[in-house]
Amino acid sequence: MQKQASGYLAVDEIYDGPFAIVYAVDPKAQIVVWYRILEEVTKEEVRNFLIQTRFLVGSVKGITTDGSPLYPDVIQKIHPKARHQICRFHCLMDLNKAVLKVLTGIRRDLAQKVKKLRRGRPKPGHGAKDDVNRTLRTELFDRRTLWVKKHLTPREHRILRRLCRKRPLLRDLRTLVDLIYDLFDRRCRRETALRKLNRLRSLRAFEQHEALSGVLKKIRSKNLEQALWFLDDKLLESTSNAVERRNRRHRKFQKTVYRVRTKRAIDGRIKHDCLRDKKAKSRQMALDHAKRLFPATFRRAIC
Repeated sequence: MQKQASGYLAVDEIYDGPFAIVYAVDPKAQIVVWYRILEEVTKEEVRNFLIQTRFLVGSVKGITTDGSPLYPDVIQKIHPKARHQICRFHCLMDLNKAVLKVLTGIRRDLAQKVKKLRRGRPKPGHGAKDDVNRTLRTELFDRRTLWVKKHLTPREHRILRRLCRKRPLLRDLRTLVDLIYDLFDRRCRRETALRKLNRLRSLRAFEQHEALSGVLKKIRSKNLEQALWFLDDKLLESTSNAVERRNRRHRKFQKTVYRVRTKRAIDGRIKHDCLRDKKAKSRQMALDHAKRLFPATFRRAIC
């Protein structure tokens, strides 16, 4: 495997049928430092994997993983001086799921309040409140993304204000989401973000609305504090997406060649990709030299 240069790693597992491919990727150089193909990912396997990265890399300044419980204890033992960054994307995804779950509960309550329509012509004004609740329930489903989007257009702001009018739970829910996104502002340091987080955990909205208990549980998670290390280190990756980007070529190859699904074939394909990346610089130098020697040939190829 290639040696890591930047001192930072992104570690994550990618599931491929019955196998799990555990990658350690240098997110800055986009090179695979080490990988293993496992049938089951356990703490013992993760421990052996990280011990191997210590031999290959040496001193590691920071490691980015997802929110899996497999990594924190093992990283603390194998790389005690490294900052353990939890993937910001996974934290926000869990929080957004909790917010959408609150909206689902509100729609369910509205459905219970709506009476079934009777046969025959309704009397004037009869069921007007039910119609309002039915319309609101439909709009809350169609516009549910307005409560989890980071940036809203002026039109979306107007729609959101209309839906939240005289509904404090919906208004507080959107305010809560804005405060969560504000935690990950790169203009702040981690110490400032932690103070914001403490204020967020003590908001009165959690006491006023019992429906927000699920969101509060996610906000009190230690993973959210671990997801703020990137604010103090510009070189530390805030997400573990480097592993997915590095595995993209392998996924694309699988779409055309079905046999790349056995353990031996997966191992051979990853080694081939690593060798290709290792020779990329020399290959580009040879291509540039050929362009200087035979410019007419390359012009014809472009045309």
